[in-house]
Amino acid sequence: MKAAVYYETGAPDVFRYEDVPDPPLHPKGVLIDVQAIAVEGGDVLNRAGGAMTSKPHIVGYNCAGVVREVGAEVTDRKPGDRVTALMASGSHASVVSVPATSTWLVPDGCSIEAAAGVPVSWGTAHDCLFEFGRLQAGETVLVQAGTSGVGIACVQLAHRAGARVVATSSSDEKLERLKQYGMDAGVNYRSGSFVDAVRAIAPQGVDLVVDSVGGRTLEGSLMCLGYRGRAITVGNVSREGKAIDVSALSGTNGSLTGVFFGLETLRNPQRVRPMLDGILRDVAKGELEVVIDRTYPLAEAAAAHAYIESRAAFGRVVLVP
Repeated sequence: MKAAVYYETGAPDVFRYEDVPDPPLHPKGVLIDVQAIAVEGGDVLNRAGGAMTSKPHIVGYNCAGVVREVGAEVTDRKPGDRVTALMASGSHASVVSVPATSTWLVPDGCSIEAAAGVPVSWGTAHDCLFEFGRLQAGETVLVQAGTSGVGIACVQLAHRAGARVVATSSSDEKLERLKQYGMDAGVNYRSGSFVDAVRAIAPQGVDLVVDSVGGRTLEGSLMCLGYRGRAITVGNVSREGKAIDVSALSGTNGSLTGVFFGLETLRNPQRVRPMLDGILRDVAKGELEVVIDRTYPLAEAAAAHAYIESRAAFGRVVLVP
């Protein structure tokens, strides 16, 4: 099979497009002919300096395609099924091997490209808002990096739940586009202090912050909280390190929770599986939209990663083998 691999971490140009052996089929697993790969923020961070489980390493958490073969113990999947899948690594390839329990059937009306962008981004967004963020109708939520894949998912889900949605981005143009997905107020963090801007919008502070940026941005997020406000940290795309000043929490009786959606898929699958099934159905019905900014051939994985790192993307970037 073909894959985008690297032998060392670093800039996007570490990628090589090579022939590698097909992955083995596990008795409880499925082989999938990949048709779309949603490039996640974690993929970019891993390529830049994360752990390599093999050499060459194939990065990637999420993809979608058609089942080629099922293991001897699999009864609920069959060749020809359209599925989207989660994995610890390996999505940047034309074939993947995953446990059948790590796949979700793609409903009619949902494109393979959209399905590839659901499990990680939308599962993360849903957990940040509701499972751990406990968002309620009428509350105000601040979504940092609102035009990322997770950010746009948060905006849509929070708006649908009846919350007031404030989001940040690096440009007025992207914030204007975000209004159509349910954003009530936008903050361009390049125009000055986003804390001051959020406090002007919500003088009493916000009830919930979903922060995928980390570092100094996360410290600012804590300063945006109102009384008993909840902050969710879900990533560190700023790469500024994880040591932050949390003293702002004591001024509001606020709380800070770290979220890693991958752990929930392992420890709490009985909750996660139907939740993602429901999101896929809503995407198929047009009630939610997976926004795809650009599509690249898998052979151009380096260009796709570089585009994501430029922070110009609005939504997901997808690779096609």
